[in-house]
Amino acid sequence: MTADASRLLRDTRTISRRELDHWIAQPAPVIITLLFPVMTVLMFAYLFGGAITVPGGGSYREFLLPGMFAMTMLFGIETTLAAVVADLTRGITDRFRSLPMTSAAVVLGRASADMLTAVAGLAVIAGCGLAVGWRPHRGAGLTLAAFGLLLLLRFAMTWLGIWLGLLVRTPEAVTSAQILVWPLGFLSSAFVAPATMPGWLAAIAYWNPLSATVTATRQLFGNPVAAGPTWPAQHPVLLAIAWPLAITAVLLPLTARRYRGLSS
Repeated sequence: MTADASRLLRDTRTISRRELDHWIAQPAPVIITLLFPVMTVLMFAYLFGGAITVPGGGSYREFLLPGMFAMTMLFGIETTLAAVVADLTRGITDRFRSLPMTSAAVVLGRASADMLTAVAGLAVIAGCGLAVGWRPHRGAGLTLAAFGLLLLLRFAMTWLGIWLGLLVRTPEAVTSAQILVWPLGFLSSAFVAPATMPGWLAAIAYWNPLSATVTATRQLFGNPVAAGPTWPAQHPVLLAIAWPLAITAVLLPLTARRYRGLSS
């Protein structure tokens, strides 16, 4: 390992550890973030689930859980965005930029911390899912592959959150950016099959990156899929890999450029 790579790794680890120290010192926001998806699972499983039929048959709770896993990864954008804006408005980011550390370590440390949060979130939702009747049916290997696709989606959404945070830069703009997350989440196959939507909405839902991950994980878990006859519905695993990689390929250099362009 070169000296520059070793320095980058060390600085990234330092920034990530800072975030973990914040979780220990102020656990309430983290707990709320982890419990919100649990509340959503319980609400859909016990309040709305009885009125929703899965096309092709099967348990709605098993249909729901892969969607909730993916929604949790998507909603992580809000956590990332708020944290980046908080560091900017408090002058913490400027302090990092003035220190003799690798500039990439600041955003990589943020991304690493958020991925740890994502793993914790998946563990909590999986435990809740098991409690309400969800089960993976296709073995440990495919189950791990499904969780890998979910984390790949979160990795891409992390860069979207960091880029948006560096772009909006003010707490007032955070709410406006957060509003964009909800249509992206609900206009997908997370809660209902796109085939039940009007044609033009279904077309959008089928090509939604979130739908690709949801459908792919349903297949890998062996849960009800209700995929439909369209090309994206028939090739979900391919798209569940391609979409996050494409999003990351676009947003990672944009994030690096935006960070370098911040005024001192």
